[in-house]
Amino acid sequence: MSAPSPSSTLRAAAFGEALVVLVQDVPGPLEASPVFRRSLGGAEANVAIGLAALGVPTSVISQVGDDGFGRYIVDELRLLGVDTSACAVDPARATGLYFKEVGGGTGRPTDLGPARSRMHYFRSGSAGAHLTPALLDTPAVARVLDQAAIVHTTGITAALSDSASAAQHALVARVRPRGLVSFDLNWRPRLWHGREAAGRLQLAELMRTCDIALAGLDEAAEVFGVSTAEELRAMFPEPRRLVVKNDGGAVIAFDGAERVEVPVPERVPVIEAIGAGDAFAAGLLAGILQQLPLFASVEQGHRTAARALSSITDHIAPGSRR
Repeated sequence: MSAPSPSSTLRAAAFGEALVVLVQDVPGPLEASPVFRRSLGGAEANVAIGLAALGVPTSVISQVGDDGFGRYIVDELRLLGVDTSACAVDPARATGLYFKEVGGGTGRPTDLGPARSRMHYFRSGSAGAHLTPALLDTPAVARVLDQAAIVHTTGITAALSDSASAAQHALVARVRPRGLVSFDLNWRPRLWHGREAAGRLQLAELMRTCDIALAGLDEAAEVFGVSTAEELRAMFPEPRRLVVKNDGGAVIAFDGAERVEVPVPERVPVIEAIGAGDAFAAGLLAGILQQLPLFASVEQGHRTAARALSSITDHIAPGSRR
C-alpha cells in the first residue's frame, strides 16, 4: 500500500508513554551482560511504528524528558516515519526506560532460556508517566486529534498515574464524537500492584467506551474472570469490534453480530515475542482503516505480528519482510 497523503482520512494516532529500551548484546543471564544496545519501545509507540510501516500516516501523542534519551526517542520515531509534532517535552522529569532481558542457551539457573524475554522497567516518576488532560488542549495535540480517524491507547497508560488515567479518559471523550478509539487491554499486574480492584474497574470502563477492543484471552481471564471469547463478548457488547487473541493460536473477532475465527496463517521462527501483540494491533487497525473485511483485517494482524516475532526489537520497521 502506498503511503496516504498527510491530509488523508487514513490517519491514526497513539497515546501513551514511549520509552528507551536497553537490550543486552548477547542473550543469557542479565547479570552476565556487559554490553547493551539502545532501542525504543512502549506499547503505543510500537503500534504507531507498525502503522507507519504499513503506510498509514501516524502520530504519537506522548511526553518525554528534556534529556538525551527523550531526544533519541523523538529522532528515532521520525526516522521510522512517525509524526512527533504531538510529542511534548517535560523540563522537570526524565525519560522512562527499561532493560530487556533476553534468554539464551547458557544453562545457567538464571537464564530465561531461548526465545524468552523479560522487561525490567525504570519509569516511576518519568515524563511519560505524568501525561495530563491539559496536554490534549495544546495546539499540536489538538490538531492531531482533529485529523485522526483512529486513536489507539492501552491499559498500560491507565496504570501509570492518576493524571495519565484522567488524560486517557478525557482523550476517549474527545475522540469518540468524530473518530474511533482503539483500546488494548494490556494488563500489567506490577503496575497495578496494591490497587488491582481499582485497575479492573478502570479497564472495564475503557473497554466499554471504546470502538475497537483488543485483549489476550489469558489476560482477560485474569482481569475479568472469563474463560472464552464469547464470555468476554457477553460482558462487553459495547465496542463494535472485539478481538480476542489466544497465545499464538486462532484469533476470535467480533464486529457487531459477526463472529470470525482466524487461524495463524504460518509459523515463523520466534526470536522473542515482546512487541508481537502491538504489531498485531497495527496490522489489524491498518486493515480497518483500509476498510478490509474483519477476517482480512485479522489476517493482516497475524502477518504483521510475525514480523515482530522474527526481530529482537519491540517493533517492526519500514521495508522489513511483510
